[in-house]
Amino acid sequence: MALGDAFLTPMGLLALASVLPLVLLYLLRPRPSLVRLPTFAFLSVDTDQATRHRFLERFRRDALFLFQLVVLVGVSLALATPYLSVPSAAVAEETVLVVDASASMATQSGGETRFDRAVDAATDEVGGATTVVVAESTPRIVLRDGSEAAARGTLGELRVTDTPGDLGAAVTAAATLASEDARLVVVSDFAGEGWQTAVEEARASGRAVELQQFRDGGTDTVGIVDLSFDDGRVTATVRNAGTASATRTLGFEGGEQRRIELAPGDVAVETFDVPTGGGILRLTPGDSFATDDVAYVAAPGTEQVRVLLLTNDENTYLTTALGLVDEVDLTVVTPPTAVRGEYDVVIFSNVEPQRLLRGDLELARETLADGGGVAVLAQDDLAQLRYGDLLLLEASREVGTTTSATVGDDPLVDGIDFSEGEYVEGTLTAGRPLVTASDGTPLVAVADSGDGGGGQVLYYGYLERDSAFRFNYLYPVFWKRAILSLAGRASLDDLNYRTGERLTFADETTVTTPSGRLTGTTVPLSQAGFYTADGDENRVGASLLDATESDVEAPLVTSETVAGGTTGTAATASVPFDLTPAVVAVVLAVVAGELLFLRRRGDL
Repeated sequence: MALGDAFLTPMGLLALASVLPLVLLYLLRPRPSLVRLPTFAFLSVDTDQATRHRFLERFRRDALFLFQLVVLVGVSLALATPYLSVPSAAVAEETVLVVDASASMATQSGGETRFDRAVDAATDEVGGATTVVVAESTPRIVLRDGSEAAARGTLGELRVTDTPGDLGAAVTAAATLASEDARLVVVSDFAGEGWQTAVEEARASGRAVELQQFRDGGTDTVGIVDLSFDDGRVTATVRNAGTASATRTLGFEGGEQRRIELAPGDVAVETFDVPTGGGILRLTPGDSFATDDVAYVAAPGTEQVRVLLLTNDENTYLTTALGLVDEVDLTVVTPPTAVRGEYDVVIFSNVEPQRLLRGDLELARETLADGGGVAVLAQDDLAQLRYGDLLLLEASREVGTTTSATVGDDPLVDGIDFSEGEYVEGTLTAGRPLVTASDGTPLVAVADSGDGGGGQVLYYGYLERDSAFRFNYLYPVFWKRAILSLAGRASLDDLNYRTGERLTFADETTVTTPSGRLTGTTVPLSQAGFYTADGDENRVGASLLDATESDVEAPLVTSETVAGGTTGTAATASVPFDLTPAVVAVVLAVVAGELLFLRRRGDL
C-alpha cells in the first residue's frame, strides 16, 4: 500500500528518525557498578527471587524508554497526517442534494426507474444539515438545513415529474445555498445539455460538487415529441431516439391506427381528426420511457353552438360555410320576426334598416351579457342601421376596393389570405383590427363587450357580392374559428399544453389533476394527463412534447465531460477523515502516563 493511501503528508514520517538518538542513548548509557556490602549479607535472598527482582527492576527501567518511544512515534505520525477513507456523508457538516425529477428520470430498467435509484443514492448521502433542491422545469427547494431524519422523509416523498428539467438552474441554486465547506451532491441521468457550465462554475467558486449518474435503459425509446392543431385536426411528430430500427402503431384509443416504421433518428408525421371531446393519442407497443408514448389531446365537448342568423337577403356562401361546421346549430330568421329562445352567437347580415327590430338588438345584447358573441357583417347601407355599440365601425357611405389586405397574427386570422374585394369605408371606434385594407379601414375587427359579461363582438367588412374571399377554401375555416371564438369555445391550441406550463385563474379555483385535486390561482402542469377546473365545461390536456427530454439515452459522464471535481457513478464518494487529533490525544495520554510513572517512582 502506498504511503499516500494512509497519510496526507507522508514527508512527516521523516520525523521517525528522532527515534534513533533515543535508542542509541538507551544502549550506550553506563551500566551501574555492583558493590558487595558484608553488613547487608543477611538480606540476601534466594537466587530465583533475586533473578525475578532483577527482571522487574529492568522492566521498571525500560518502561520509561517505552513511554518516550511511543511519544516520538506518535508525534511523527501526527506530522504525517494519518487518515482513513470514509463516506463523505459521515463527516460533512452541511450537505446540499440536487435531485433530478425531470421526465427522463422515469426511464425504466430492471423493474426500477432512474429516479428510484437516484433517490436511494441521495438518501445514503444525507449528513449534517441537509438541503434538498429538486430539478424540474424550474428548481424547487423542498428542504433547507433539515435534520437527517427530515431529509430522508423529504426524499421519500419526492416523485418524478413529466416535465422537462433545468438541471443547470438547480445546480446554480444549490451552489448559492451551499456554504464554502458544504458538500454538493447531484444525482441525475445527465441527459440533455446546459448543466456542465453550472457545475464548473460551482466548482470554480470553491464548492465541492459530486456527480452521481443513473443512465440505465433508454436504448429503445420512440416518442411523440410535438403536436400541432389546425381546424379540428392534430398533427403528431414521432421520433425514434433509440439505437435500433423500430415499428410502432399510432392512433387515438378506439380510433384509426397507423403503422410507422422508423430507423434510428428518423422522424414521422401523421395527422388525425380529433375526436369530439378529445382523446388519448398512443404509440404501441410502449418502451422503457413510457411518458412520451402518450399524448393527451383535449377538445370541446359535444354541446352545439346555437347560432342565430338575422337576414333579409340570405348569403348562401355564409350559410353554407356555417353548415359545414359540425358544432353549429344554425337558425335563420328574416326580420321583422319576433325571436324567442337563447343563442350563443347572433349574426346580422344583409338586414334591411326599416325591418330591424329593437327586440333583435336587445336579444344580441343579452347574448353578450351571457358571455356569447355578436357578429355584424358589412352591407352597402351599413351607416343607416342603428346597431349602436354593436357596430365597431363609424361607417361612411363610401365603398372602397382593396387588392390586398394586411393580416395580423391573431389566431382567428392566422394563415388566411383575405385577398381582394369591396368593403365599406370607415373608422374603427372600438376594439382592435385583425385585417385592414390599404387605406386603414378594418376588414375584420373584434372587441370585448363592455358590460363585463365576457362576450365578444366581431365586425366583418367585406361586401360579399364582390369579394374573392368567399370562393377561398379557407372561407369556412375562418367562420368556424369566428363562431367558436364568439361562443367562447376554446380552440384546440388553447386547450392543449406542454407539461411544465401553468394554468392561471383570476380567483382561487379547484382543479382535478392526474394526481389529485389542487386549489389555487395557478396550477402547475407537472404530470401528463387531463386537467379539469370546477365549473369549467372544457378540460385541458398536458403532454411532454419535448424532443430533448425524450432523448433519454444519456452519454456517460466522466472527468473529461466536466472538469474540476468528483465525477462518478452511483457509488458513494469517499473523503479522507483526518486521524491527527486522535493521534495527538494518544500522545498526550502517554505523556501524562509518563509523568505519573516518574512520580510514583519518586523522580518527581
